[in-house]
Amino acid sequence: MTENVKLLLEHAAAVAKAAEAAAILILWPGKADWSRVTGLLGDQKLIVAVDTPAQAEPLHNSKVHVVITNMPESSPQDRLAEALVECVTEEYVAMGNDLVAVYGAFDATSLDTLSLFHLSDYLGRLTVRELRQLKTDIPVETLKLVINLAIEIGREGREGKPVGTIFVIGDTRRVLAHTRPLGFDPVRGYSKRERNLFDAKVREGIKEIAQLDGAFIISKDGYVVAACRHIDCSADGISLSKGLGSRHWAAAAITRRTKAVAVCVSQSSGTVRVFHDGEVRMRIEPERKRVVVWRDTDGNPETAR
Repeated sequence: MTENVKLLLEHAAAVAKAAEAAAILILWPGKADWSRVTGLLGDQKLIVAVDTPAQAEPLHNSKVHVVITNMPESSPQDRLAEALVECVTEEYVAMGNDLVAVYGAFDATSLDTLSLFHLSDYLGRLTVRELRQLKTDIPVETLKLVINLAIEIGREGREGKPVGTIFVIGDTRRVLAHTRPLGFDPVRGYSKRERNLFDAKVREGIKEIAQLDGAFIISKDGYVVAACRHIDCSADGISLSKGLGSRHWAAAAITRRTKAVAVCVSQSSGTVRVFHDGEVRMRIEPERKRVVVWRDTDGNPETAR
């Protein structure tokens, strides 16, 4: 532990105390004397983010909470974002809490940055508890990944232009049976590794392809199976709010006919809607970064924030 890291941890403890933060999160780049680290942080709850389960093993007997990001090749910013989500998912902190994070923004092998996060603002775009309530065998990690990608597409568009698209996740065989190619499939012929959405480079490539017409078909473990697919199934028995276009009707229809979850990005507003069993289960507004979960209660929609 260098003198600079020691000072950074002491400042983290001071900031956490002054802000009444719920915990301190450290994206630790290597081995450490955890008794010394916890001594520097005093009574503050400590959460340590690591990349792999193997790196978590030495921490099991220490007085720290551990989250695993499973993103060793990603940027420090992406790893930090995933760690913050996992802190809430594991219920180490709550959405309304403040959290102090210490990480390497400029050098991932060291600690050089201290930040204070208001989690309700930073993570308002996604409520993991609501994802877990979907009756699906799709892992929460895959759902989070695809929804975050859809949010980025909705906010950023591409080259200054708005982009709308659909991601259909899970039940791949039945989904393919209810879709047909619009023409050239831009992911055909690529290896499985080159179609893995957990790779940041692959996600950037998908943002480019999202400008084309058609839906992405995503396996439940996060691989792009096909792109530019036309959803060809009936929307009979489906009821949606006025103003939603053909892309949303297609997303609702495919989730009614299969066990898939569809994530739809509106080209006009950037709003992201999550469909399951033919209904909108979640809505994420690009500006407010708030999650709205719709449930039918005696025929009336109920919103929860």
